[in-house]
This record gives sequence, structure tokens and C-alpha cells, in this order.
Amino acid sequence: MSNENEVMSTGDRLIYMANQIARNLAAQGEGEAVAATADHIASFWDPHMRARIVALAVERPDALSPIAAAAVRRIAA
Repeated sequence: MSNENEVMSTGDRLIYMANQIARNLAAQGEGEAVAATADHIASFWDPHMRARIVALAVERPDALSPIAAAAVRRIAA
């Protein structure tokens, strides 16, 4: 976020969170990071949040990092 006072939409916040989780797990290697990111989202996000991130991945495919996008695809499957 470039400006602290800027308010993010719920969708932007979910994308930010998914990308942040993926970035924090990236050191594990891509395959492990995808699995761990998907596991984190599946375990700790409520069903509405999970459904929304899956929809956002379709609506805004370039918004998610490659690891986050692969994790979301795994959740959607």
C-alpha cells in the first residue's frame, strides 16, 4: 500500500493477504509454498473469504502472484 491512509476494498485486501502469505512461504520452494499457501487459506479463512478469493482470481488473474494464484486454483479444485 503506497499511502497509509488509503482504504483498500475487501477484494484488494484479500488479494493483498493471499500474496503476502505466498511471499512469506516462497523460501520453501514453489511447490511447497503453493501447498502451504493453499493449506493456510483453507485452514484459516472463512468459507466466504475463500469463495471470494477464488472469484477474484478469475476476475483479476494478474492480481495474484504465481504462488498465490496456484494456491487459489488448488483450493478451487
